[in-house]
Amino acid sequence: MQESPDFSDVVAASIRLRGHAHRTPVLTSRYFNNLSGAELFFKAENFQRVGAFKFRGALNAILSLPEEVRRRGVVAYSSGNHAQGVACAAQQAGIPAVIVMPEDAPAVKLAATRGYGAHVVTYDRYTQDRQTIAAAIAAERGATVLPPFDHPDIVAGQGTAALELFEKTGPLDALFVPIGGGGLASGCALVAEAVSPGCAVIGVEPAAGDDARQSLAAGHIVQIPVPKTLADGAQTTAISPLTFGILRRLLREIVTVEDAVLVETMRTLAERMKIIVEPTGCLGVAAALAAAPEWQGKRVGVIISGGNVDMTQFARMVAGF
Repeated sequence: MQESPDFSDVVAASIRLRGHAHRTPVLTSRYFNNLSGAELFFKAENFQRVGAFKFRGALNAILSLPEEVRRRGVVAYSSGNHAQGVACAAQQAGIPAVIVMPEDAPAVKLAATRGYGAHVVTYDRYTQDRQTIAAAIAAERGATVLPPFDHPDIVAGQGTAALELFEKTGPLDALFVPIGGGGLASGCALVAEAVSPGCAVIGVEPAAGDDARQSLAAGHIVQIPVPKTLADGAQTTAISPLTFGILRRLLREIVTVEDAVLVETMRTLAERMKIIVEPTGCLGVAAALAAAPEWQGKRVGVIISGGNVDMTQFARMVAGF
């Protein structure tokens, strides 16, 4: 079993990423404050390099590799944002990258991953196993597999988003974080525990893909079929032993959001804050608004995890057709 990262690993990652990852803005909105009755702080990772928080963990993991290992390259598997993060980070490090992506990944994410110089290998997410494919490629090339969340350096890198948020806001009463495989939520929870111990960390999943919620309720990892949801960044079938251990210890709860609510949240963010957020990135915002009665008058953080959405699809969704 992998050693679990701690807060010191997140601090080390923040130093490692300095000058490479964007220090994304923390946005506020009078409209959303009035709507929720809380003071909301949005950590806008849609403005991160590659358009999502995933760049943080990918670059931290690559820069943490010994130089002789790093030169042999990396292999990753992802529906899109981790793919782009690893591809961009590998390009920055001057090493080769192979990314295993589902055939039905958003076209914008496939194109961007190739645009960063990575070689993309596609697979059928409903009939093939991406980890098996990635392991075979890595063995053939002598490369290192960088999973999207089951890696201590990935978790520590993702946690730097919350570290920056708390550095800007100070202590918070609650923090809403999207959950796919749990890397982002794990890293954010480690930070909250250290710098704002009174903060309730709440994970958010799409209703069709609530494997993490089921896992915490059951006390063991629950695997589900590939969920069919607009939140493609959270189409995971199971969290990992690493993230399960952290989430079980540090999260107050996990809540879910229906796809229709994610679409409405995308529309409202575009109309009121003039920002483009992908469905997965809307999970925390939607959940924070749904939980508004509990947080009246409180200070609440929300991680907006990414903004990578096909513009044609975005237009159709927000227009309602």
